[in-house]
Amino acid sequence: MHLTTMPAPNWQAKVAHAFSRAAPRYDALASAQRQIGETLWSSLPPSADNILDLGCGTGVWTQRLATQFPQAHVTGLDIAPGMLTHAQARYGNHIRWQQGDAAALPFERSTFDLVFSNLAIQWCRDIDTVMRELQRALTPGGQVHLTTLLPGTLAEVATAWQRPEALLQTPNALALERAVALSGLTLVDHITEWRRFYYPDLNAVMASIKGVGAQVARPKARLTRRELAAARERFEALREPQGLPVSYHCITLHLEKSP
Repeated sequence: MHLTTMPAPNWQAKVAHAFSRAAPRYDALASAQRQIGETLWSSLPPSADNILDLGCGTGVWTQRLATQFPQAHVTGLDIAPGMLTHAQARYGNHIRWQQGDAAALPFERSTFDLVFSNLAIQWCRDIDTVMRELQRALTPGGQVHLTTLLPGTLAEVATAWQRPEALLQTPNALALERAVALSGLTLVDHITEWRRFYYPDLNAVMASIKGVGAQVARPKARLTRRELAAARERFEALREPQGLPVSYHCITLHLEKSP
């Protein structure tokens, strides 16, 4: 995905296209996303009847939800049709696969008593609307457990390429809390943390980013050898004993709708 400021009408289509293209190799390259999701998984309630995996991607977490809650009706929603095709082919039709946008959920009011979402809503431009939609789709007493990213994520990548716009344009923690409050949901708990992952070289860094639907190259741009060498040199200056660092500034939210 091109992590630049895009006109709003094109944003959703570009997100869907980028993640559809990434679907075949997403799971192999999304180790950071999986590790962050494990923290979220440990916070889930003991039972649920109707579950939504918001931004389900290739369906890994959706399938785990279906296994963890075998009596529940589980729905995986994603904006990218390629992701859903991959998920359905791998996990089958015991899960409902639904294309849709987090800012316009295609469900009736009070449909789900649990919403799970791992690193998805950072791609949404209007966080206030997303939170209102979550509130609408939840049953009274229902819960949302989600992770998303905060400003500062991918700082090393932006530094290496000298492109500040490569940083994800995400709302900060205060803006998220404000959106929760305006929606009518209750913020039960939140944890903010920096997670740092390491890669052996620049190629591995860029593969991990492109593999999950993101990239820093400008649309239709061709990088020169000089630009690539300069980026590699700048990133090498950041090297630590474990490898080249890539930082994710994460927040985990536990939200509830009033009974």
